Amino acid sequence: MRTALLTGAAIVAFVPHAFADTDPQQANDKNVIIVTATPYAVASDEVPTIVTHVDRDQILRAGGASISDVLAQEPGISATSFASGASRPIIRGMDATRVRILENGASSSDVSDIGPDHGIPVDPFAAQSIEVVRGAGTLRYGSQAIGGVVNVINNRVPMQLPDAPISGEAEGSYGSAAKVGEGGALVDAKLGQFALHADGFYRDASDYDTPLGVQQNSFFRGHGAALGGSYFFGGDDASHVGLSISQYNSKYGIPSDTTYIDMRQTKVMSRDVFAVNAGPLKSINLDASYADYTHDEKEPDGTIDTTFRNKEFDGHLEFLLNPLGPVRNSALGFEVQNRKFSAIGDDSSYLFPTTTQSEAAYLFTELPLTDILHLQASGRVEHVRSEGTPANNVFTVREFTPVSGALGALLDVGSHVKLGFTGSSTGRAPAITELFARGGHDGPNTFETGDPNLKVERANSIEATARVNVDRFHFDGSAYSTWFKNYIYGDLTGRTCDDDGTCAMGGDGDLKELNYRQQGAHFRGLEGKASLDLFHQNDQTLQLTGLADYTRATLDDGGNVPRIPPYRLGAGMNLFTPRFDGAVQFVHNAKQTKFGAFDTETPGYNLINANIAWRPFKSQPGIEFAIVGQNLTDEIVRNAASLNKDLVVQPGRNIRFMVKIATF
Repeated sequence: MRTALLTGAAIVAFVPHAFADTDPQQANDKNVIIVTATPYAVASDEVPTIVTHVDRDQILRAGGASISDVLAQEPGISATSFASGASRPIIRGMDATRVRILENGASSSDVSDIGPDHGIPVDPFAAQSIEVVRGAGTLRYGSQAIGGVVNVINNRVPMQLPDAPISGEAEGSYGSAAKVGEGGALVDAKLGQFALHADGFYRDASDYDTPLGVQQNSFFRGHGAALGGSYFFGGDDASHVGLSISQYNSKYGIPSDTTYIDMRQTKVMSRDVFAVNAGPLKSINLDASYADYTHDEKEPDGTIDTTFRNKEFDGHLEFLLNPLGPVRNSALGFEVQNRKFSAIGDDSSYLFPTTTQSEAAYLFTELPLTDILHLQASGRVEHVRSEGTPANNVFTVREFTPVSGALGALLDVGSHVKLGFTGSSTGRAPAITELFARGGHDGPNTFETGDPNLKVERANSIEATARVNVDRFHFDGSAYSTWFKNYIYGDLTGRTCDDDGTCAMGGDGDLKELNYRQQGAHFRGLEGKASLDLFHQNDQTLQLTGLADYTRATLDDGGNVPRIPPYRLGAGMNLFTPRFDGAVQFVHNAKQTKFGAFDTETPGYNLINANIAWRPFKSQPGIEFAIVGQNLTDEIVRNAASLNKDLVVQPGRNIRFMVKIATF
């Protein structure tokens, strides 16, 4: 009965497939953002939860080696900021094992969830856009996506035939804070029924400047490339098969340590769509990826301390259905994942080899009740098998069967206001670190011990959203509350340990003892952003903007959940014209006084960022010059959500000079 109720509950599923059933006129409207937040792609204001969408221009102007740098100023999203090459998104106070990072809907296949010093091998340069789905919209990805899903969308496997025979883009920039030089290029081509894509990037950054001096060992060097293509067949080119291969390489320092990481990943990805349009079946979609990831943690002289390896397969099979009676859209999907992790060297005692195998099935359906009210429904059941060796040195096999579901509704109140409501119950199987961690990890300077007896973590959530579009005013806002049963967290004990695991209060070791535990927890918060067009005439707009977010997270024993970002308030101005764009933004980041056990208070700070872009040639709008200023007042910035905040200051004032050349 419980499974039936959950399966019939409503949700926004997140499925990154072709823009099926999208109104062509709507898709060509530049004022409408088409998101891939359902199996049938829809406009961004047609889903109950609010989807964060960052476009290509925003990605390039943000700069940096991490997708977190692009997202860090969006409401409800922050970053771990552990190193220049290792910064993971934090969504509503949750990260690592509760935030899933995807590339075109497939796993990023790395070890960034195993340690905050481990980077994500998805460079933002190749991204066309980045979408963040929070709340119940993450259900399709189950266990490791309670906090949210970050999907980096690129064209490495083309999903549409290009209009032009060939198009491309090249970009280069220089940043002052780390003397960073970066550049890249991408090309898309059409050859008959084939769509081809290639891209590559290079980035070299020295140790960055801070108001307190140079942050030692904060450098980053990276390069990568990808080649892909798709073949389109069928009368309307709705069917296609595609494949890509990519290589990512980077080296970056750990600023709270003397070591650096040498990372590389080879990844193969396929994306196939087979149009059927017969009976109830509309199409069959098949996505798969396989990645071979390795990184070495090295001493300054190049000596390898530890090598981490991760081999991972992620496959999705989905059947999209035609309308069935009152049910407008439906999808039945299956997912299979296999992950093999191992470590060799000094830190190999931190986590012995593990294997994780999971299979899942989900059902999505959409039901318009009236012209102004529609529901979306789905449920998910998965089976997870984890094998590893915890601190007791007894090889252990754990199996979990999380069942999840939710209810989502969107009410169109006239032509200017839309209200959404989502209720969900989501299960998460414990991650391999939470089960099997068993030793010291030099990057974050922790000595971690997992618990092989952990239970399934369950998050019961409600979220209300409001969208207002009245003439020149636009507002998106959310209020949410999540009650966790068996919440898993890393509990600092206050003791320090040496590499052999001898721990004591005030001990001689420099590793913080951290044990994985479970108890109830409550996350709640508010977030929103607004804009008001002060002036709008022809192609010129002057816009006032504002943003705010707040997350409060407590444990049932009365303590605070560790490493939660403080609240933020911000305001800014944007100018858009055919030849010039400009923006200035002020953001106040509050002092974090509600910190976890054996942590410390984190001072607040204010950020002022600005940018201006110039397109000097009317006949060549793809040629653009830009200047971007970040932390213009050179504030001392420490990240309350980072384990190394007491040792690491974030970059100070940075001025970036950019040039972009694009063909259309």
